[in-house]
Amino acid sequence: MRRLRRTEALRSLVCETHLRPGALVYPLFLCPGEGVRKEIGSMPGVFNVSVDEAVKEAEACAALGIGGLLLFGLPSEKDEQASGAYASDGIVQQGLRALKANRRLDSLVLIADVCLCEYTSHGHCGIVARDGEHFVVENDASLALLAKTAVSLAAAGADIVAPSDMMDGRVAAIREALDAAGAEQTPILSYAAKFASAFYGPFREAADSAPQFGDRRSYQMDGANIREAMREIDLDVAEGADMVLMKPAGPYLDVIRAARERFELPLGAYQVSGEYSMLQAAFARGWLEPERAMMESLLSIRRAGADFIVTYFAKEAAKLLG
Repeated sequence: MRRLRRTEALRSLVCETHLRPGALVYPLFLCPGEGVRKEIGSMPGVFNVSVDEAVKEAEACAALGIGGLLLFGLPSEKDEQASGAYASDGIVQQGLRALKANRRLDSLVLIADVCLCEYTSHGHCGIVARDGEHFVVENDASLALLAKTAVSLAAAGADIVAPSDMMDGRVAAIREALDAAGAEQTPILSYAAKFASAFYGPFREAADSAPQFGDRRSYQMDGANIREAMREIDLDVAEGADMVLMKPAGPYLDVIRAARERFELPLGAYQVSGEYSMLQAAFARGWLEPERAMMESLLSIRRAGADFIVTYFAKEAAKLLG
C-alpha cells in the first residue's frame, strides 16, 4: 500500500477527496456605519463589517476563487416583529445592492440567510407569544414574516435565499411568496437539518442573536436524532427546496453521509463558529498545526459527502488551495 504514498506527486494522483476554492462559502456579518471592521472576540480573524468593508472582503474572496458569500445582518434597531429583516433598506438588503453593483464580484454567489433571530428584540427565530406562564415561538405566525424576508432579499439581489429558522412549512411558504413576487428563479437553500448545538455560541456574539429567555430546542433538532434529520430533509425537498444545508458539520459527519446516500440534490455543510473557534484556540496555544488541522477538518466534511462548505476558514483555505 505504501508504494502509492511515496511522493507528493503519487499521493496527489490517487487522492480520492478534493477541495477547491469554488466549493467554499465565506460568511459575512454586515453592520451599520462606514469604515467599520470590528473583530469578534470569540472568533479571531472574523469581523463585523460595514457595507463598504464588506465589498472589500468580497473582492478578496472573488480574487481567491471562493464560490460565494453567506450574508448575515446586525440591524441598528430590533423589535418583536423583526422588521429589520424584511425592510427594503435593511442592512443585508443594502449590502446585497452594493455587492451586486460591483462587476468584479460577478463570480460570487450571494446567499442571504433568512431568519428573524438577529432582528427580534427577544433573539428567537420566530414570533413569540405568551402561553400561560411561558413564552412560545409560534410556528405559523412566523411563516409570513420569513416569506416576506425572503422576497425582500431576493428583490435586493440575493442569488439564493437560505432559511435557517427551522419553522415547519417555511420552505413552502417562501417558495409560494417568491413565485408570487416574480422571483421564481431564486433557489432556496434550506438549513434542512439544523441541530440545537452548543457549537453556535461564538456566532451569537457575532450576530448579537442570543435568546433573551429560554432556548431553541423546541424548534431546532435534537442532536441524538438522525432519522428525524432525514424526515426534515424529505419534507423540505417536497416543499420545494433546491439545495439543503447541514449544520453543524464536524460533530454531525454521520448525518451528512446519511443525507448524501439518500438525496441527490446539492448538499452543503456549515462548519460553524464553535468549530472554528475551538481550532483557533488550539492554534493560539501551539497545540495544533494550523494549516494541516484546518485542511483536515474541511476534507473530513467533504469526504462525508458535502458538495460545498460554509466556513470561516474559506479565505485561508483558498490561499492554500490556490
